[in-house]
Amino acid sequence: LDCRPGGTYVDCTLGGSGHARAVLEQIGPGGRLIGIDRDTAALRNAETILRPYARQIHLFHGNFIRLPEFLDQRGIQGVDGILADLGLSLYQIQASGRGFSFQKEEPLDMRMNPSADVTAGDLIHGLSEEELADIFRRYGEERWSRRIARRIVQVRKSEAFTSARLARLIEDAVPRPRPGTRHRIHPATRVFMALRIAVNRELENIETFMDMAPSLLNPGGRLCVLAFHSLEDRIVKHRLRALEKGCTCPPAFPQCVCGKKPVLRVLTRKAVQPSAAEVRQNPMARSTRLRAAEKRKPKKSYPGAE
Repeated sequence: LDCRPGGTYVDCTLGGSGHARAVLEQIGPGGRLIGIDRDTAALRNAETILRPYARQIHLFHGNFIRLPEFLDQRGIQGVDGILADLGLSLYQIQASGRGFSFQKEEPLDMRMNPSADVTAGDLIHGLSEEELADIFRRYGEERWSRRIARRIVQVRKSEAFTSARLARLIEDAVPRPRPGTRHRIHPATRVFMALRIAVNRELENIETFMDMAPSLLNPGGRLCVLAFHSLEDRIVKHRLRALEKGCTCPPAFPQCVCGKKPVLRVLTRKAVQPSAAEVRQNPMARSTRLRAAEKRKPKKSYPGAE
């Protein structure tokens, strides 16, 4: 992120405010941080954790795709860095009571914004077998999507699902591993991820964010995105590459006719993943993939130059 004293930076997903505090420590008393989160609990936590920096922070409740609106409210034309951590916070998994974890008996909620309309329970109890299977396959890349969806539809006629109950059903619905082997991840992991993505419209939001964020950076400003599964990371990777390339004309064209210029310089040719030591220190970072890019600076022009 290359935080510099006096700069203006954005944390699009405050979570536990660890990133926000680290940024504030580096930008000094003259710097500013814009903090955003859909979860009101995260904002309350940020007000406590970041209290020593109260004069430097502006906190907003909402989706990070509203960043242009939030900046406009503060009269900010451009920022020096934008960070988006797309993962769940430890609070959401352990203490929110919204069913993000399949190891607890909690309501099937999964809303990052508690005031949003649709819950995971609404999807599980309201969608058809075909629609559920499509969500599990498309957003979770779940091999047994059809079998799991069929079993859900059979069981929901007689009982309501909690997070733990759904996890047990999925575990029973998928084939057991061969003797001597075991599942690398819990059988419910992909389905829970798919439901969370669908409830919070995560992939659509990432696409919108990646289209909008570069225009908000000052020249030399940086965009850093932490993704936690292949669907998110694929969107980020392809968009960064397109913004670095600029021209979209077919290779056979003798010259560019689209007029698109390179906007970013990609800093991470491959996604940066945590070391073994980092994972031991923070197990939640295990599947993290970091990609970063820098806003290109305009080329200098000289009098008489063509």
